[in-house]
Amino acid sequence: MRPIAIFRFSPTEGPAYFADWLDAHGFGWELIALDAGAAVPTDPRAFSGIGMMGGPMSAYDALPWIAPLGALLRAAVDAKIPVIGHCLGGQLFAQALGAPVTRTAAPEIGWVDVTASNDDARRDWFAGRAAFNAFQWHYDVFALPVGAARVLTNVFNANQAFIVDERHIGFQCHIEMTLEMTETWLESGAKELPARSMPRLQSAADIRRDLDSRIAALNALAGDVYARWTTRLVR
Repeated sequence: MRPIAIFRFSPTEGPAYFADWLDAHGFGWELIALDAGAAVPTDPRAFSGIGMMGGPMSAYDALPWIAPLGALLRAAVDAKIPVIGHCLGGQLFAQALGAPVTRTAAPEIGWVDVTASNDDARRDWFAGRAAFNAFQWHYDVFALPVGAARVLTNVFNANQAFIVDERHIGFQCHIEMTLEMTETWLESGAKELPARSMPRLQSAADIRRDLDSRIAALNALAGDVYARWTTRLVR
């Protein structure tokens, strides 16, 4: 099988549990580190699927790789090569499909509940979960591309995940977190954290509360999502 392309946009936001799960289940992958100057491939058919991670930049920033990546993602959809995007990756995917990405009036940082939008989404993508505790760290949000279906939502930002053609999925929230990456973000993003928590913005202390069990539950959820997504890989 051809490898899965994993795009990294920041050294602090690598493939984390996504790569751990792929390794554990025998899927090969190739890291394309755009933050280190790697070029965007031109033909999505070189890969069985395309994954995108998070990053501190915005999808609408004037960065040289955004236009070629958008072209690659549109070609992947046309070729039925599955795409998955995490946070910035989800925003870049939505933007590539013609949906605007904008600043939100309600940024989210920390552990925030999200809800499956309908019974089909709950069954097909989230292994029967009606809701779960996701990790958030974002200031931008995407609108839904034409033809996309919302599959996750919450009270702060309605579009938490969408699917296209039952094979592509873009997340606003993070499902790929590990203990190590969470601690890295808490250190590098310390100035962004409030001293006292509110429902959508949490302090470092509250993010760390019950962290082992929260990460374990999130990894279990992510594993179910990745298992569903990999069923459509091009072999």
